[in-house]
Amino acid sequence: MLTKPESLVDVSGLTISYRQGLGWNQVVEDVSFKVERGEVFGLVGESGCGKSTVALQLLGYRHAALRTDRGSISFDGQDVLRLARSELDRLRGAKVSFVPQNPTTALNPGMRVGAQIEEILTAHGHSDVAERTRMLFGLVGLPEDADFKRRFPHQLSGGQQQRVCIGMALACDPQFVVLDEPTTGLDVTTQEQIVELLIDLRARLSMSMLYVTHDLGLLSQLADRIGVMYAGRIVEVAPTAALFADPRHPYTRGLIGAIPRIDGRSELPARPLRGLLQRQSLPKGCPFAPRCDYALPKCFDEVQVLLSCGPRREAACWRLNDITPLAVNGEPKQAAVLREPQELLEVKNVTVVYGHGKRSFTALRDINLRVGKGETVALVGESGSGKSTLARAIAGLAVPAAGTVRLGSAVLAELVKRRTAEQRRLIQYVFQNPDASLNPRATVATSLARPFAFFYPDRAAQAPARVVAALSDVRLDARYAERYPDQLSGGERQRIAIARALMAEPELLLCDEILSALDVSVQANILALLLRLKREHAIAMLFISHDLAVVRMLADRIYVLFRGEVMEMGTRDQVFTAPFHPYTHALLEAVPAPLKARRPAAYRRTEASAVGAGCPYAGRCTWQIGPICESDAPPWRQTAEGLAIRCHYSLEELKRRAVWPHGPTKGK
Repeated sequence: MLTKPESLVDVSGLTISYRQGLGWNQVVEDVSFKVERGEVFGLVGESGCGKSTVALQLLGYRHAALRTDRGSISFDGQDVLRLARSELDRLRGAKVSFVPQNPTTALNPGMRVGAQIEEILTAHGHSDVAERTRMLFGLVGLPEDADFKRRFPHQLSGGQQQRVCIGMALACDPQFVVLDEPTTGLDVTTQEQIVELLIDLRARLSMSMLYVTHDLGLLSQLADRIGVMYAGRIVEVAPTAALFADPRHPYTRGLIGAIPRIDGRSELPARPLRGLLQRQSLPKGCPFAPRCDYALPKCFDEVQVLLSCGPRREAACWRLNDITPLAVNGEPKQAAVLREPQELLEVKNVTVVYGHGKRSFTALRDINLRVGKGETVALVGESGSGKSTLARAIAGLAVPAAGTVRLGSAVLAELVKRRTAEQRRLIQYVFQNPDASLNPRATVATSLARPFAFFYPDRAAQAPARVVAALSDVRLDARYAERYPDQLSGGERQRIAIARALMAEPELLLCDEILSALDVSVQANILALLLRLKREHAIAMLFISHDLAVVRMLADRIYVLFRGEVMEMGTRDQVFTAPFHPYTHALLEAVPAPLKARRPAAYRRTEASAVGAGCPYAGRCTWQIGPICESDAPPWRQTAEGLAIRCHYSLEELKRRAVWPHGPTKGK
């Protein structure tokens, strides 16, 4: 008879508080779960639910403002919470390791990436450091040559930086790896590569993992079991397939219902969770009761504990047998009939080059783009395709080597400091990383009021009311105004960054991956906000995203970029319907979805070839014709409706080759 596998990690009754003012604020309450040997356990929930706080405790992280009120964490028989610092130093890296959310801030910018891995190996007493480093680079799919190891972090793409972080985590062959949102901000093909890498490493090394994320679709590809957290408590634990097929807690049901759909069946997810988490006014009983469609009067007053509801699954809800999965509402959307909007912005023949001489690199090549008033234009593509560079050129933060940017009837100065105050107000930038764009020493109210005071000095008395309104727009209550950035979760900081841009009352928002750090329920609310702003205030947006499901909900027109060149452009419905450029098709195939089957190995991404005179996608393209793709520039092919694709194949052949399964193809 098979025996139950021994648990590698056993978290029991963990309760944690953070110092706030003169008192303590409880952020994690009575959290319990186990991770078996060789198992991947997923931890999911909205921003601020406490999942990262729990994850860091598995490494014995002890912040000066953190207090463990009660509970225990057992790792392979050791109580992590009782270990001395010297014992923790021996545990971390050697037996338990960590992969952070943001590799840009995790890697030392002044050290070469090879040296950063060598430093870990030396600290843990490994002898053949150089050979071990070379092996680790190969293990995580990076070049093993000396030139690559001598690069600095800023010389790598986001996906390569994250691979280095994974290599550092695996340096000492740990038994357990904690991954805190390791693919947040990565494009879908890079994200797919990282997930494939983790699946392969798990199979080869028999590692256990705790995977923290807000991306349920991605988590379903990797995790054996999933724990759902809300307001510091675990409300449901279940095997992955069972959780998606039959969620038993209302919150889990809402999270799954809020996942963006790429099949285009609805303008917004099936049913976004109503309301928002307000920790300062939680009821004594179930913390989800104020937002729950199934709540009973006693739910507000009596604590609900995890109840068994099937093999290896539990849910903290008295009405768990009444919960049904959300059905998909509506039929597939019909193609929108778009009227040509009045032009607001024109980018004409813009080329951006970084560096000089032999070290120069062309980030954008001969880009032409238009944005109309009230129109949302999306830029999609992998890391390094030039999306952010184009936004920075429009904002005056990157100087084009050629071409012009025109706003209305005026050609804009190349640098933002040479533009008028009104031109700067009309274009506002929301950056991808709020950690680097928010002043850590300023309260939220101060950060939000600053652009309003700068652009509207005669309306200073209105600033407090505008701050409260902006916080409400991004689903945060007014009490957040007095907090500092380090008192917010990653998702909350991004919402503050969006609110700050809105304070200037712009006509064009440059949105650079603004949803990548947000959980699905908050994404749904922010999407509703952006659609309302577009509808009521005619705010135009240049929307950069790797999430094609979100792009399909929001965009009017889409430009697909690869290596600084446009591969395909058209309306939303044209780009999401065959014919596709081979690169667009690969992006669509890589989109994660709940319980989506893995693609066969022959269909996965391969390494790109060197840039030549031909198609920039040559060498990566699984549909490649032959040498012509590498030697001759592909022609533009255009439909009567306006869809434009750069490819040597005819539109009819591209349509025939398309196998993307999430939508019907148009007739010829």
